[in-house]
Amino acid sequence: MVAELILVRHGQSLANVAFPAADAEDLLETEISGRDAEVPLTPAGEEQAAALGQWLAALPEEHRPQVVITSPYLRARETWRIAAEKSGLDLPEPSTDDRLVDRLMGELELLTRAAVAARFPGEAARRADAGEYEYAPPGGESFADIRVRLSSFLDDLNRDHAGKRVVVVAHDAVVLMMRAVIEDLDWDRVLAVEAESGSVRNASISRFDGSSGRLVLDRYNVIDHLPPA
Repeated sequence: MVAELILVRHGQSLANVAFPAADAEDLLETEISGRDAEVPLTPAGEEQAAALGQWLAALPEEHRPQVVITSPYLRARETWRIAAEKSGLDLPEPSTDDRLVDRLMGELELLTRAAVAARFPGEAARRADAGEYEYAPPGGESFADIRVRLSSFLDDLNRDHAGKRVVVVAHDAVVLMMRAVIEDLDWDRVLAVEAESGSVRNASISRFDGSSGRLVLDRYNVIDHLPPA
């Protein structure tokens, strides 16, 4: 078992701003092009990453991370790079793990709600029939699929880094479903977590303590280290 697991969502990305704005106006397109994996941080996201670095700098030496693993997506890698630079500490070099990617949306990747409705008119009904947990977009994955890959990741993490303090920088779906894996939550309880704590916030910190021999939630979706929005 790892000694500590800290889960960090990446800082605000361009998609986090562009898609709510486009959906609010029922637009078919946004300013974003290319692949989801290459969506960058916004200036606000970079400031959030810097604030994360200041939080790291304030940690006592015995609480600093010994292992850092990020999603391979640009927004996660940049969040850690900026945070590590801002901390001024000699932190471990990060590695990436493909199992930490954001939810794979397949043919719906980087499409607005209006674009999905126009190009895939039967998708809303298929989603309703499957249910949110089991629904997988065409060529994409469901939350159930995310749970499987994160279960595998966590097994390997505990085996390979037993007794270590670990930071993982990834995405909202990863943070949420990692909690589901660790606490063995069914989908109704996952929804209850979201209802109670809200969506996983940009640059938020969630911490699990492994000192007892099992991972116990210490804090979840905390943003006290961030400057006011």
